[in-house]
Amino acid sequence: MMDLVIPDKIHDESRQGEALILEPAAGKNNGRKLYIESYGCAMNFSDSEIVASILLEQGFETTADYSVADVIFINTCSIRENAEQRVRNRLKEFTIAKVKNPGLVVGVLGCMAERLKSKFLEEEKLVDVVVGPDAYRDLPNLIDQVDSGQKAVNVLLSREETYADISPVRLNSNGINAFVSIMRGCDNMCSFCVVPFTRGRERSRDPQSIVAECTDLFNKGYREVTLLGQNVDSYKWRPRPALPEGEETEKSIDESGAAESLPVREVGGVNFAN
Repeated sequence: MMDLVIPDKIHDESRQGEALILEPAAGKNNGRKLYIESYGCAMNFSDSEIVASILLEQGFETTADYSVADVIFINTCSIRENAEQRVRNRLKEFTIAKVKNPGLVVGVLGCMAERLKSKFLEEEKLVDVVVGPDAYRDLPNLIDQVDSGQKAVNVLLSREETYADISPVRLNSNGINAFVSIMRGCDNMCSFCVVPFTRGRERSRDPQSIVAECTDLFNKGYREVTLLGQNVDSYKWRPRPALPEGEETEKSIDESGAAESLPVREVGGVNFAN
């Protein structure tokens, strides 16, 4: 029997500042190159996979060399030690690229963007785009806004957004282990932590989308998934309550053609231990 080495679930610190490289989407190349690097927790790296999926659909291709990029994004952290200072130092290194290519779009994503909001544009003149973790769907529009000569900010937090319908690309995967995000945000409001203010309140993905993503991973050869979230043991989902006769309800069609009521996500979790 083949021995399978399962890696530890400790986040690999060597990945801090890692740039991703992906195959461009077939038939969708718009000629623009994206450079994106990530800092912080495993959730940030998972979010970078979502950002990559969104922009690949828009025709971007990735590059490991920021000097040839048309768009540079840094996915940031506001919690880890010296994380914000590392981002500011990294932005200084992009100055030469911006001078050589005035049309270069430089964006800051994630928790640091959410914490500082539009203030980031005032403090870092190099930055064109500031995007919070719940606004990644808006990235194509924000890039277009910068292309038209404006600065762009979207740091709205959502009580609904889980990106459940976006199939994330897998970055630097070994083809066996993968992260699957099942919830976002936190309601604990610890006095020492900014997560509820940079990631928003707790909301959970519907179980159907989680099972579908895991099934897709299995069909692609993956054999282990790690469930991911800011407060993963607070995952909570309850079926939609039955409606009185005659009232409409949302329906979904399963593979057999039968209709079933869609469940509704409930904000706020109860620990699995409860």
